[in-house]
Amino acid sequence: MTPCGRNATISHKGVQIPMATTLTTSPTGRKVKYLNNRDLLAEIHRSKNTFSSFTKPEYSQHDIILSNLDKINIRTIAEAKRNKAKRLGLEAFARARLAGDKKIKLTECTPDYKTVAKTDLVIRIMTFEHIPLAPGRKKTTKTTADSHDKVNFPPFQHWKFDETTPDELVCVGKSHWKGPLDTGVFSKDHGRITENLGKMYIKLSERYAQRSNWRGYTYVEEMKGQAILQLSQIGLQFDESKSENPFAYYTAAVTNSFTRILNIEKKNQNIRDDMLQEHGLTPSNTRQNKAQFADETARQAELYKKFRMPKSEETDIEEEEA
Repeated sequence: MTPCGRNATISHKGVQIPMATTLTTSPTGRKVKYLNNRDLLAEIHRSKNTFSSFTKPEYSQHDIILSNLDKINIRTIAEAKRNKAKRLGLEAFARARLAGDKKIKLTECTPDYKTVAKTDLVIRIMTFEHIPLAPGRKKTTKTTADSHDKVNFPPFQHWKFDETTPDELVCVGKSHWKGPLDTGVFSKDHGRITENLGKMYIKLSERYAQRSNWRGYTYVEEMKGQAILQLSQIGLQFDESKSENPFAYYTAAVTNSFTRILNIEKKNQNIRDDMLQEHGLTPSNTRQNKAQFADETARQAELYKKFRMPKSEETDIEEEEA
């Protein structure tokens, strides 16, 4: 079970399973759960890159995310250098572990952030500047996104310092863009989610359906289907600038999907039971048990009310004893 890359697979009982969705050992020697935020963020990044255009492939990897160009200063540049040095160290450490060097330490692979050149940094700016305006799409515009064409994830641009004039910034990438940056066109449907990210959606839904409070329902397959559909629709809307925990974001979406199907099935079952009772037929066991439970609760409440001594009588007895 030796890993051979991020998208490697392992063989278990004759079945090839992606390492990103199994409990195995990472190149760093730590155990990896069936899904983790690092792999999810990597696949989200790859999926968003299919909807984007860059002047060079290496400019697709950003080092820091900012809201606008005015946020670029000495502090944010230093933070970007630290992030890049950390990422390069982790990549070098993983390669060394894959090569068989088990004694190497992460600190030995991580370069000093001060050695990272400013011109090597790629800065992601969250902006709608290159997204066409869509007047009338919404009656009341509450956010900037309401005034522009609807897109499947928050748009961004990649900027870096020019190598010839280090004090000037140049745009090297745009999301929702097809073709060269200067002559290309806006496009929001030419990309796709990666195959591994789709497998992660399926694995997350399947594992969530195995929880004790869901697995007993006969329509659990419909719940899983609704969850996968919901994840495929909103999966890329995760904003890396606000959080680094896509697992919680996806789990909340799966929970809402399961609950939605449960409420729909309960509503349909209540309508069916009402129709059966109107025609003098026996309703479902759930309705019968619910009625019996309500009767028993009312009976116990009545008994408690009868045997409980009122406060006024308790006060009279205490005064007589005094």
